[in-house]
Amino acid sequence: MDADEKRHDQLTTAPQADESDAAPRIDVTEKSDGVTRIDVRDDAKYRPGEVDATDD
Repeated sequence: MDADEKRHDQLTTAPQADESDAAPRIDVTEKSDGVTRIDVRDDAKYRPGEVDATDD
């Protein structure tokens, strides 16, 4: 298995997991000057941010 297949396998193994759990969440761009930019995708299922407190 390559790294992408292992990632997919890990993220879809849980009992209630589905294919969307393994969808890409970030975009990585490497520029010629050595700068690496990491952006959270707009269509990512899970995004960093505040926790929704309504699940109490």
